[in-house]
Amino acid sequence: MKRRARDGPVSFWRFEMIHTKEILIETKGFCDVHDLTPMLASFVRETGLENGQALVHVPGSTAGVTTIEFEPGVLEDLCRALERLAPQNIPYAHDRAWGDGNGFSHVRAALMKPSLVIPVVEGRLLLGTWQQVVLLDFDNRSRKRRIVLQVMGE
Repeated sequence: MKRRARDGPVSFWRFEMIHTKEILIETKGFCDVHDLTPMLASFVRETGLENGQALVHVPGSTAGVTTIEFEPGVLEDLCRALERLAPQNIPYAHDRAWGDGNGFSHVRAALMKPSLVIPVVEGRLLLGTWQQVVLLDFDNRSRKRRIVLQVMGE
């Protein structure tokens, strides 16, 4: 249950619950895409959240999260589009500074963003019919990615 609080002329809502969970996903890098929707939906059910928000966050600067149809063709299209925006085979100042060759992955991650919030109504994620929440790993090597799931609401 949410409670309304008053502080002078402004009113606001306080959330009754906030739950956080971390998961690890092994990734391959180079635009490796993982569907997080089942894990997120399961977490929402586990917490008993009826109405509120679900957050997905990937700590780090070489991965991102977004929504897209989790279908091989459109995933290939997205990765090809990101290759055109931030190609692997051009010089990056980051690579000159660090010598690790993953400048492209930092740029791609900045374009995609590390976090995403999805509304939850009546215990369900408000996603479109063909819309899934995905993790994209852009690094130039395999990683164990930490994913933070957080729900808040009532």
